[in-house]
Amino acid sequence: PPPVPAAALRDREAADRSSPGREAEAGGGAVPGRPRTKFSAAQLQELERSFREQRYIGASEKRRLAAVLNLSQSQIKTWFQNRRMKFKRQTQDAR
Repeated sequence: PPPVPAAALRDREAADRSSPGREAEAGGGAVPGRPRTKFSAAQLQELERSFREQRYIGASEKRRLAAVLNLSQSQIKTWFQNRRMKFKRQTQDAR
């Protein structure tokens, strides 16, 4: 086969990246599964209070918060993971 010009290869690669069907992989659309949790102001207040005391949550505190806030332990764990990343971004931006 004849050689393919570099510009044609770049165009083809760009088309492959933006092709339909890859949106979930690339973060372009909602991933099927649990819908996004909307935390109430009271839930956020308690989660933030707990985060200020300790950035990493233990199993017993996770169970307690889940029961008190009527959330699953997975939701508590995910909230703490996301909050640590937000904290990390904020502290890096402050430099």
